[in-house]
Amino acid sequence: MNQELLSVGSKRRRTGGSVRGNASSSQADEEQMNRVVEEEEEQQDEHIVLNGEIDEDAPGSLERNEPHQEHLEENNNSSTIADQESADQPGDHEHSQQDEDEDEDQGCDAEDEEEEEMDQDSDDFEQSDASSREEEHRNGSDIPNSNSLVGMPINQQSISFNPKGKMKRKLDHGSEVRSFSLGKKPCKGSEYTSTTGLVPCSATPTTFGDLRAANGQGQQRRRITSVQPPTGLQEWLKMFQSWSGPEKLLALDELIDICEPTQVKHMMQVIEPQFQRDFISLLPKELALYVLSFLDPKDLLQAAQTCRYWRILAEDNLLWREKCREDGIDEPLHIKRRKVLKPGFTHSPWKSAFIRQHRIDTNWRRGDLKSPKVLKGHDDHVITCLQFCGNRIVSGSDDNTLKVWSAVTGKCLRTLVGHTGGVWSSQMRDNIIISGSTDRTLKVWNAETGECIHTLYGHTSTVRCMHLHEKRVVSGSRDATLRVWDIETGQCLHVLMGHVAAVRCVQYDGRRVVSGAYDFMVKVWDPETETCLHTLQGHTNRVYSLQFDGIHVVSGSLDTSIRVWDVETGNCIHTLTGHQSLTSGMELKDNILVSGNADSTVKIWDIKTGQCLQTLQGPNKHQSAVTCLQFNKNFVITSSDDGTVKLWDLKTGEFIRNLVTLESGGSGGVVWRIRASNTKLVCAVGSRNGTEETKLLVLDFDVDMK
Repeated sequence: MNQELLSVGSKRRRTGGSVRGNASSSQADEEQMNRVVEEEEEQQDEHIVLNGEIDEDAPGSLERNEPHQEHLEENNNSSTIADQESADQPGDHEHSQQDEDEDEDQGCDAEDEEEEEMDQDSDDFEQSDASSREEEHRNGSDIPNSNSLVGMPINQQSISFNPKGKMKRKLDHGSEVRSFSLGKKPCKGSEYTSTTGLVPCSATPTTFGDLRAANGQGQQRRRITSVQPPTGLQEWLKMFQSWSGPEKLLALDELIDICEPTQVKHMMQVIEPQFQRDFISLLPKELALYVLSFLDPKDLLQAAQTCRYWRILAEDNLLWREKCREDGIDEPLHIKRRKVLKPGFTHSPWKSAFIRQHRIDTNWRRGDLKSPKVLKGHDDHVITCLQFCGNRIVSGSDDNTLKVWSAVTGKCLRTLVGHTGGVWSSQMRDNIIISGSTDRTLKVWNAETGECIHTLYGHTSTVRCMHLHEKRVVSGSRDATLRVWDIETGQCLHVLMGHVAAVRCVQYDGRRVVSGAYDFMVKVWDPETETCLHTLQGHTNRVYSLQFDGIHVVSGSLDTSIRVWDVETGNCIHTLTGHQSLTSGMELKDNILVSGNADSTVKIWDIKTGQCLQTLQGPNKHQSAVTCLQFNKNFVITSSDDGTVKLWDLKTGEFIRNLVTLESGGSGGVVWRIRASNTKLVCAVGSRNGTEETKLLVLDFDVDMK
């Protein structure tokens, strides 16, 4: 049930796949998220065992019995909450009341320490610079207070924010989980004394004083002891009690009118807390989690700092799994913590994964750029192709070799020698590398041993492009043909003939082959029958780049246009215009296309509407042709002949910063290829005139979550 509720809540929050965004709001959201993650990270570090004693007052820890453990994936803290509810039954009240009496003198100190702990939960991430601090200050008033999370009132004194957005907790001396919950803590005996000390009260609350006493807060009221009770006070109170309800209301109205503002304020301070509700704690756990599922992660992290019960709920593993899936995070992160938390409280691995990814994104955006690892090995030759998978990098060059590198150590693990011509195309999956060369062959290599497993003969000219899918690779050649190969047996399974000029690009999804050539044509093939299903005509110059998602074919041409085709019908759906030169590189994910052009600009498109969403340009744009690009849900990374690698915001199109700037940029230094993972960026750099040494640069943006 929990999972279904959370899934529904998460789906209702989604707003679609648009990458449009407001720059200032995006910046403010990120700054706010950084602050919240800072608080969360330090909060987890604060609650530890000191001198062998567990921090009994740490937020998120339990005050009572150790709960029955359930499977983490189902709900890591469900039993904790159940025990917290069941522990308030009358059978355990006498013992807990005795503990409360013993700790009364130490209560203020313990709560002050807890407040200090909560106040320190904010400094794990460093702010980037003064401008970000100013932006943070400007947006400080926009930070949502937990009291307005779902539009229902909570104790207004429980949370306040300082100008920098740090959360402050003002703890009352009463219940931290529920400010009002009738029946949760029955009183001793059948009678108790009213808060005025004048009239005995029945077990059923009938007056406001009875209500406060029944709620266990009768002794919390601050008494005015500086003056003696005035003469006739008791007679006055007895007279008030003797009046009817309407008469009492009339008397109160008259009394309020003659009170001074300070006296009215005193009444408000006594009355208001009794009518405020912690609605989350009053809901059944499943409904409380459903409500929390509508919060953004940054708001969920803030809510966790409201009180212990909210922290337990906000650590729910299924809740964070949904947040991670919305954010494209597929694996939880299990951290072996050296610090001991309260028994029964378990950190969510999915939440840890979310926080890690946020910190990685922040590193990309404005983390310190450490000196990259420099990998040298192809002398002064051009690096023509680059692959990066896991911790393995493979570079191919016109020096006839490929080199396998460790992305961790930067060492060259082995050199693949065997081609008699320059290597111009490659693919990699797991331990298998396939390369295509001007010697008209393809070779299949074992990346671990460097052994050449197969040499694939058949093409009569340079193998210019290829695409690997599972156990098959499709190669395109300047001989105008395509060939389908089995990489395990080395056999040529199919030959696709129909182009009348060199095949420049190819895509293969296991069912259809799509090829683009210098004959201005794009063709869709059924490789099993070796038939051409569609010839997509419309380009008026050479086709240099292709993307294919199984439904749409996107082709980029020297005629400056990009065309979107329907693979089943062969119809042209959209013609994307705006570039001024050759579209040399593209990447397609879902309905978002990013294209790089020789006109030095990069454009972001929605292929379903044909609309250009963003153009990456402005004063920080590339000064020469774009050579390569990659993008994810947050960023676009582009490289250029101007010797730079730039980082852009996908949603707003704003320039973020330069990741690489060659000293020889503008005078011959070139970034030929880039490949990026979640945490690393690999750049192949060099020059055509000897001004920049050929090498690979590896930048690391990973974080340590120990």
